[in-house]
Amino acid sequence: MVDDQRLPRHIAVIMDGNGRWAEERSLPRLAGHEAGTESVRAAIEECAELGIEALTLYTFSSENWVRPPREIEGLMRLIAERLQVELPELHGKNVRVQAIGRLETVPELLQETVAQAQRVTANNDGLRLNLAINYGGRAEIVDAARRVAEAVADGRLRGEDVSEEVFAGFLYAPELPDPDLLIRTAGEARVSNYLLWEIAYAEIVVLPTLWPDFRREHLLQAVVEYQRRTRKFGGLQDDLL
Repeated sequence: MVDDQRLPRHIAVIMDGNGRWAEERSLPRLAGHEAGTESVRAAIEECAELGIEALTLYTFSSENWVRPPREIEGLMRLIAERLQVELPELHGKNVRVQAIGRLETVPELLQETVAQAQRVTANNDGLRLNLAINYGGRAEIVDAARRVAEAVADGRLRGEDVSEEVFAGFLYAPELPDPDLLIRTAGEARVSNYLLWEIAYAEIVVLPTLWPDFRREHLLQAVVEYQRRTRKFGGLQDDLL
């Protein structure tokens, strides 16, 4: 049973298992990605209904470029098409869409689609849907370090004033709280270069479910598991009482 008083503010998801799902059915890998769009819808709807503040989805990683060109092209087109189709409903449900990553290197159609979604939903104050596209955790930290260096070089910031809090302000989405809960599907127990700075104290829940089979009950299962845990943030349990 979910405790409405102890919900995570921010849930991040590594959507793993599309390829395996397709291979088990002797289908092309892109069919797994297409099937996974229903799981995305389920996760968004459940988070919106629960009142979760932010949901970040690992949509396309900076390492995914090594995949076959045909799969990459199909996946980029699929992301753009689904975002276009779902935008009216997302807007109607007060969802605010944003994206993180090096979007300047993805196809122009996807860049334009993301920009449109951000414009249309900019004034919404419900669930923040944060799409990590061409995203890598190390790349984000490097980009933040470059911006810090530029700020120091032009006198906007003193080097001795750079703290963890100041540095975090130069990340891709500093306005979002750090994820409280990281969900990974398909049974793999690794973080795959995802939100490396932000998940420092996230509770990690690994589910055996392949992403195309993920539905609302799986998200609720992860939230219940999160609520069973005691978050210590480096201290002792008695320190939190």
